[in-house]
This record gives sequence, C-alpha cells and structure tokens, in this order.
Amino acid sequence: MGLAVMILGLVVFLGVHTLPAQRGLRARVIGSLGEGGYKIGYALLSLSGLALIVWGFADYRATGWIDVWDPPKALKHITVALMLPAVILVVASFIRGRIYTTLKHPMLAGVKLWAAAHLLANGDLGSIILFGSFLGWAVFDRISLKRRADAGAPPIPVGGPGNDLIAVAVGLVAYLALAFAFHPVVIGVPVIGG
Repeated sequence: MGLAVMILGLVVFLGVHTLPAQRGLRARVIGSLGEGGYKIGYALLSLSGLALIVWGFADYRATGWIDVWDPPKALKHITVALMLPAVILVVASFIRGRIYTTLKHPMLAGVKLWAAAHLLANGDLGSIILFGSFLGWAVFDRISLKRRADAGAPPIPVGGPGNDLIAVAVGLVAYLALAFAFHPVVIGVPVIGG
C-alpha cells in the first residue's frame, strides 16, 4: 500500500514539475486558469504530491520493505560526503554568484547529486524508485532547459564571489542541520554514527 501511495505522489509531484518544460501546455493552463490560478494549482498539487510521497514512503518503510541489494558501508560514507556539495548547490541557486553562473542550474545539479548519492546508499526497492524518479526528473528538466527560450524562473540578481562564500557557509549550516537534526528525527535514519 505504501509503495503505491508513494508512486502516486511521485506521479503528481514530478508530473506537475514537468509542466514548466511543456511551454504550450503551460500557456494553455495559464490561459484557462489565469496566472494566479495556475500558481495556486501548481502549489496545491505539489504539496499534495509531496504529502503522498512522504506518507507512502514512511508506510513502506514501516510495513513493506523490499531489499534489492545490500550496499557496502563505504557507499554510505560516500553519500554523506556527496551531500555537502549537493546542499551547497541548492543554496547557490538562491544566493547566486559564480557557482550559479558556472553551472547555470545549480538546483538541478544539487538534486541530481542528492538523488545519485542516495541511490548509492540505499538498496531497497522504495528508495530506488524514489531517488531514481527524482534523478530522472532532474536530468529531464536540465535537458528541457537547454531547449527552452526562457529560463522559466523569476530573475534573481547574480553577485560575485562573496555570494559564493555565503552560499557555502549557509550550505554547511544546512548540511549539518540535515545530518544531525532532520535526517535522524524526521526520516528516522541517523547519518552520523548510524
């Protein structure tokens, strides 16, 4: 049951997140709902999909775990190491500096790194579906951005190397919070010493 709910959530969440890549369909939806209606619908569907993912994955972990392979412990250490740059890249998409101008889409690079790292450390079916879906979406979205005439996101001012230092510092704090608070408390899996 949990796995099916998680997959439904992934379809809803990632399906909505592919809409910006489909410029014609997006324009028709905005034409019928208006800009405000589109944004509200996008947000509500995204939150609904995310809630289904979280609930479904939690239920799957509690009642229907399916092992596919047993990752070596070294891969878990590699995942912990890869998560620092992944978090910094996501932060750099909002605090824009040279990291942003070099990568153009650091959010997608961070999501790809996050998903790939978690695929290394988790050998169960639910995790493979979850992280594989996010990795596939991030690759799809990056390819679609190369074909779009516009960036599809609101402009955020781009600064210099000072913004990169801020992004690294904020990313480090967020990484530590995720590792020591969020992951063990919310996810139920200790990152350090687990």
